[in-house]
Amino acid sequence: MVLLSLVLWGWVGRCFKFKLMKPLTLCVVVNHMLFSFSPLGVSPLKVQMPALSPTMEQGNIVKWLKKEGEAVAAGDALCEIETDKAVVTMESNDDGVLAKILMEEGSRNVRLGTLIALMVEEGQDWKHVEIPSPDAAPPSEATPATQAAATSVVTSSAPSPPSAPKPVTSGQLRLSPAARHILDTHGLDPKLATPTGPRGIITKEDALNLLKASPAPKAVPSVVASTPPSPISAPAASPPPPGSRPNIPPLSVPGKPGAPGTFTEVPASNVRRVIAQRLTQSKTTIPHSYASIDCDMAAVMQLRKDLAKEQIKVSVNDFIIKAAAVTLREMPEVNVTWSGDGARALDSVHISIAVATDKGLITPIIKDAANKGVQEISSNAKALAQKARDGKLLPEEYQGGSFSISNLGMFGISGFSAVINPPQACILAVGTSRAELQLCEDDQTLSTKQLMTVTLSSDGRLVDDELASRFLDKFRANLEKPQRMALV
Repeated sequence: MVLLSLVLWGWVGRCFKFKLMKPLTLCVVVNHMLFSFSPLGVSPLKVQMPALSPTMEQGNIVKWLKKEGEAVAAGDALCEIETDKAVVTMESNDDGVLAKILMEEGSRNVRLGTLIALMVEEGQDWKHVEIPSPDAAPPSEATPATQAAATSVVTSSAPSPPSAPKPVTSGQLRLSPAARHILDTHGLDPKLATPTGPRGIITKEDALNLLKASPAPKAVPSVVASTPPSPISAPAASPPPPGSRPNIPPLSVPGKPGAPGTFTEVPASNVRRVIAQRLTQSKTTIPHSYASIDCDMAAVMQLRKDLAKEQIKVSVNDFIIKAAAVTLREMPEVNVTWSGDGARALDSVHISIAVATDKGLITPIIKDAANKGVQEISSNAKALAQKARDGKLLPEEYQGGSFSISNLGMFGISGFSAVINPPQACILAVGTSRAELQLCEDDQTLSTKQLMTVTLSSDGRLVDDELASRFLDKFRANLEKPQRMALV
C-alpha cells in the first residue's frame, strides 16, 4: 500500500510539472484510486437493534424495506421490527447507502444493541464495506468466559458496582418526549445520558441505555459474601434405581407420539413475556378491590334499534366506553394513575379497550373519549381493533391510557374480575346482558329487564371502596339514560 502511494504521488508530481491536469482533478483521481485499492475496506455506519418501546428487550426482523446498495436518507424506513407490542417501522438516523444486511428477514429474538445492518457514507464503495468480526458478543449477553470470571469473583468477594456514565456538562440538554418520560419515571439525571440523536438530542434508546447502566442495589452481594463457599464439593446425586419413576417428566421427542408423563416446551413470544411480567407486577404490587353493579340495558337496546333504522351501526360496547368516559370527566378523582410517590391527576380521558389477538391481549387507546360521540367512538374502536389484530399499532396508540375496559359479554360470560393495567387506577370488566324478572315497586307487578353486570377493579391506594361505589352508581345512571351523556 505504501509503495502504491509513492508511485501515485510521483505521478502527481510529474503531472504538476508538465501541467497535464488541474490540481483539484488530480487530488480527486488519487483519492479515488487509493480508496479503491484499500485492503482494509470502507469503514461502516453501524445499524443496531433499537429499543422501540419502553419494555422491549428483543425484537424480530419482519421485513427489510431497503435493499443492499440502495441509497438511504435520514428518516427513511429501513425495516419492520416486531416488538413486544406491535410491528414498528425502524427509521434511519443517517444519510448513506445500505451496504450489508446482517440479520435477514425472519430473524427472531434479536437482542437490543445487536448489529443488524451496515451502511456507508454517500460516495463510498458499499461493496467493499468492512464487516466487523462476528466473534464479539452482543452487548446484552455475556460470553461464557465472562460468566465464569463473574462466578469466581462472586464466590471470593463481593462485586463492585458498575461505574456511572460520565455526565454531559457542556451545551444545553435536548430530550425527546419518550426519553424525558423514561428519565422522569425512574428519577435519572438527564446529564448522565450520552446523546446519539441528531443535533445532540437524547433519544429514547439513550434513556434506556442509561437505565440499564444504572448501578444495581447492593443487597445481593452482601448476602453472597456472608455465606462462605464450601471447599468440599457436594457428592453427585446417585442415579435412580431401574424401573423407578423420575421426579421430572422427560421431554417429548418432536415428531414422535408423546409417552404418558412427558411434556413439550413451548417458547414464549415477546408479547406473552411482557403480559406475564405486567400481570405479575399488577397482582403483586397493586392492592385490588372489587365492586359489582347491574345495569338496565333497555334504553341502550332501544336506541341502537332506532339508530340502525338510520343506517348508523354502533355496539353496546361503544355506549359503555362513552358512559365510562363521561363518568370519569364528572369524577376526575378516579381519572388518576399511580406514579410511585402518589396520585397523578390526568387532564384528559383516554380509554384503553382490551382487544384479543393471536399473540395475546393488547389495549389500544381511544383518546379524548369524553368529547367524542358514540358513532365516532365506534369508528375509532373498529379501526384500532383491526390494527391490533394485524400487529400495526403505533406506540402512541397503545401507551398512555387512563382507564381500561375489558368486555367478555360476546363470549357469554355473565361476570368476571379483570386485572388492573398499571399505572392505571381502575379497569371495568363487562359481562353479557341477560333477561331477568324483577318486581316493580310502584304497582307490584313483574317485568322483564335486560340486566348487565359490570365489575370495577380499583387500586385501593387511589380509589377506595366508597369512591368506587359512587363511580359505579354514576356510571349506571349514564348508561341507563343515554341522552344524559349528551347533556353532561
